[in-house]
Amino acid sequence: MAARSIPVLWAGDLAETLDFYKVLGYVVTYEMHRPYPYAVVARNGCEIHFGPTPKLEEGWSAEDAHVGCLVIVDDVAAWHGEFKTALKARYGKVPAKGLPRITRFRPGQTRFTVVDPVGNGVIYIQNEEPDLEYGGSQALQGLSKVIDNARILKDFKNDDAAAKRVIETGLRRFRDTAAAEELARAAAMLAEIDSAAGE
Repeated sequence: MAARSIPVLWAGDLAETLDFYKVLGYVVTYEMHRPYPYAVVARNGCEIHFGPTPKLEEGWSAEDAHVGCLVIVDDVAAWHGEFKTALKARYGKVPAKGLPRITRFRPGQTRFTVVDPVGNGVIYIQNEEPDLEYGGSQALQGLSKVIDNARILKDFKNDDAAAKRVIETGLRRFRDTAAAEELARAAAMLAEIDSAAGE
């Protein structure tokens, strides 16, 4: 017998949350406000449910509690493009910081994250995404392996700060033995991270 699971994320301000997902092209298929908030949105066969939000300490969000889900799609680049266009139309720019936001997406990347107004993180992943070799590919060595590890942290974990630390440590360790091409790639990645951070 087949089984499936359905994520239930925090609703927060239910009207604001549902409005955000409608901007992304989801359709509200169920909405209830009493005795507690509960709603369902759907898009392309994907359902996301929203339930009561626990009482939190001041300043905490679903993001701090790592609330979220994974959505496997056949064309992750198309989904990102549609979301980016819709968010820009709604907010006048593509929100990249704070709540809500969408992470960057570059050619060859196989996932991105949307963080909604509550702080729920929905990670959209390309169907049949290749397995990642955390720590960098075993087929590489030296600064090339460091750059591959930083790429995974930056593009798949959305952790620019960790990627930057990995590259800076790798440069200290391998600067004298690295090829000019490797040094250029490391410098370009650091520049991209700094640019994304507004530095």
